[in-house]
Amino acid sequence: MDRRTIYFYMAGALLIVLLVLSITVGSIAIPLGRIFQILQNPHTLNSPDSKIIWQFRLPQSLTAVLAGASLSVSGLQMQTLFQNPLAGPFVLGISAGASLGVAVATGWSGGHNLSVVSSAGLGSALVILILLLSARWLSSPTSLLVLGLLLGYAVNGIVSILFQFTNSEQLRRFINWTLGNFSGVTWEQMPILFTFVIIGLGMAIGLAKPLNTLLLGEEQARSLGTALVRLRLLVMVNSALLVGAITAFCGPIAFIGVTVPHLCRLLWGGSDHRLLVGGVILIGSIVALSADLGTKILGGGVILPLNALTALVGIPGMIWIIGFAPGGKHRF
Repeated sequence: MDRRTIYFYMAGALLIVLLVLSITVGSIAIPLGRIFQILQNPHTLNSPDSKIIWQFRLPQSLTAVLAGASLSVSGLQMQTLFQNPLAGPFVLGISAGASLGVAVATGWSGGHNLSVVSSAGLGSALVILILLLSARWLSSPTSLLVLGLLLGYAVNGIVSILFQFTNSEQLRRFINWTLGNFSGVTWEQMPILFTFVIIGLGMAIGLAKPLNTLLLGEEQARSLGTALVRLRLLVMVNSALLVGAITAFCGPIAFIGVTVPHLCRLLWGGSDHRLLVGGVILIGSIVALSADLGTKILGGGVILPLNALTALVGIPGMIWIIGFAPGGKHRF
């Protein structure tokens, strides 16, 4: 058994351990044996412990797994598409579009969970549509990257203007959304999120081989028969699907999508997407679950903002990868 296969098994085992821990840890202590009893007998939902596990902790843990996998796969695709090691899931302005939708929802509909999710999805879809229409005339990846960044700035400007006409309570709800949260997805919403993520991850697996040709350069990719315009459109749609779904349900989660692909390249050695897609799914899920656990444990009874924790851990992680990890500085 080679080193890469061992890493896959180790990552899978660690993911299972963290999943169990995330269900166990919380403000109310529930013995591990009791948790296994509850999971084996879901019909006992009337007890307080069962409600805590089934209605709160389990959906939150599953959401963290889906979010970590989606953002990490999207980050990997963006870094390859734009040949930029600092590209992440939100470079196309999708997060800004979701923010516009949430700003409208909190101002006009009272900020109810369903209206926030649907409005964030519509805002993301609007930005995606503009980008896809523009991609027909912009052949350069750099031009698409710049357009995405400009769209993000423009939409954020609109959001800032909107909140000049809102009250403090509406502004507070919007800020809470921007901090990121895995706990807002209910069982009724889970099938929607799960469907988007599974479709997106399936597309990412199918795009792994064509993305490998991009690593050789555009001319070499064309000579190998890769339809570059079609590939860019598919990658953008795939990334938008993954990021739009997660942002709508969880808010903009920072640093996971940028950091995890680099960590996986170090662990598995190389840039073969046929290996890295599986690697980032596992490591991204592990990182998201760890961050979620950290918000519960480190706050001492107070739930810490998720994005604050991912930034405080993600920035040192990127510095280590750039400056100290073996081969890290040569990737930039």
